[in-house]
Amino acid sequence: MDRYSIIENKNKREIVLLKGLPCIWGKCSFCDYILDNSTSEEEINSINLKVLEKITGKYGVLEVINSGSCFELPVETLEKIKDIVKEKGIQKLYLESHWCYKDRLDEMRVFFGVPIVFKIGVETFDYDFRNKVLNKNARFTTPEEVKEYFDSPCIMVGIKGQTKEMIQKDMEIILNYFSHATINIFTPNTSKLERDEELIKWFKENYSFLDANPNIEVLYENTDFGVGD
Repeated sequence: MDRYSIIENKNKREIVLLKGLPCIWGKCSFCDYILDNSTSEEEINSINLKVLEKITGKYGVLEVINSGSCFELPVETLEKIKDIVKEKGIQKLYLESHWCYKDRLDEMRVFFGVPIVFKIGVETFDYDFRNKVLNKNARFTTPEEVKEYFDSPCIMVGIKGQTKEMIQKDMEIILNYFSHATINIFTPNTSKLERDEELIKWFKENYSFLDANPNIEVLYENTDFGVGD
């Protein structure tokens, strides 16, 4: 498992994939990332502190992800991140959170004392597909609701059951409502959901221009940020 990397192409930054406590929801139908979670804070901190030692502050920007939300990182890990932010001159953080923590985001802003770009796994703005098929339990209905709390939605493309119309709408929303977004091309995993190769081919043909957009990051493989396995 690669847990540290440097992103050199868009939004240059260091990124760490940390271990976390169990995801507060943990029932998304597409997700097996939660297998990386643990109930042992000792185990989590032992791994995380070693990973965090690799941070250099090269770009003054750090992204911290885990298999869930930043609120599921143990206090010792959070304190270590805070120390590194100060010691390495980190001026901006990227963190990720589930919708259910939307009213607690300011806790992290106050704790770290630097600007934070909050990501959220929206997956799609299609309400029924998001909640009935993907079982995301993120029950907002408009992009304005998401924008009120979060800066950067993560969108998923290429799951059987999705339609071109859904994806077109999602692309329209991220381009017109948000300053930053991540698009994840679905990678088959241990879940029961299947990859739609034809839909992915269509997406690549019609949205290749996003590769040149400095604020939209397209992950064609789930390890394109250099972390994970």
